[in-house]
Amino acid sequence: MRQVGITAMRRFDFGYFLKEGFQSIFSHGLMSFAAVCMIVCCLLIMGSFSLVAVNLNNMLGDLERENIILAYVDESLSEGETAALKTTLEGIPNVESAAFMSRTEAMEIFRSDREDMADVLDGLPDDVLRDRYQIHIKDIELMAETSERVENTPGVGKIRAELGIAEGFVTIRNVAGAVAAILVLVLLLVSLFIISNTIRLATFTRREEIAIMKMCGATNGFVRWPFIFEGMILGIFGAVVAFLLQWGLYNLVAAAIDSSDTLQLITVLVFQPMAVRVLAVFAGTGLVIGAGGSVLAIRKFLQV
Repeated sequence: MRQVGITAMRRFDFGYFLKEGFQSIFSHGLMSFAAVCMIVCCLLIMGSFSLVAVNLNNMLGDLERENIILAYVDESLSEGETAALKTTLEGIPNVESAAFMSRTEAMEIFRSDREDMADVLDGLPDDVLRDRYQIHIKDIELMAETSERVENTPGVGKIRAELGIAEGFVTIRNVAGAVAAILVLVLLLVSLFIISNTIRLATFTRREEIAIMKMCGATNGFVRWPFIFEGMILGIFGAVVAFLLQWGLYNLVAAAIDSSDTLQLITVLVFQPMAVRVLAVFAGTGLVIGAGGSVLAIRKFLQV
């Protein structure tokens, strides 16, 4: 660091700290490059796990929305009462929508799903089945409670709800979310440790310079801030590089899945709508890793 007056050493000078941070990056090019590479690798790993978790949660959400409650209409209800039942069902908490399906429509679907038995089913009258409502719910975790309320609604003869499947979806979603959160937290701590040690190696070569500044009256904050700015700059630069690489990698994987005949059941979200959020998370994480690593690295050398 260049020579500065004692008074300057006791105040916050943003321009000076930023300039010193940039100068330090270029004067220790190899260590700066290593720090950026570590930040990029850590962000790519964390970002990949997070995006997998987001896509998995979206797929489970699609499956959850297909898991509906069938409410069979009481056969004693008139046509008008059956139509009015829709309003009653949609007024139940956690019910998103209720779509009416006549017995004729239900029979058509029943036959289309069993074309191999067409000879037997063609002779069945439509009134074998009941009119019903297909009920979509908002929160699958409340499916049991919602099913009970639907079943107790006047005009509903009986219901059919796959509660076991619903509970399975909830369990998978919760486990996947917990695993992703733990992995991201562990990788964040590992990244902070690696970056702090990488910056510490660069700081070691300037330990005598730091000692001289301390003896000249520089405060700990004045000595620390250029290193924090250096870490923040490295973190932001690493975040931008990691974001661009993550974007390209994500699109490559998405294209490979879309072109595969065996992976058609997997749906991949488009990256562009998530780009701003991903960049913001990467930038924030890069700042935390860079600044935090710098603080941890220089702490030992301030004890003069």
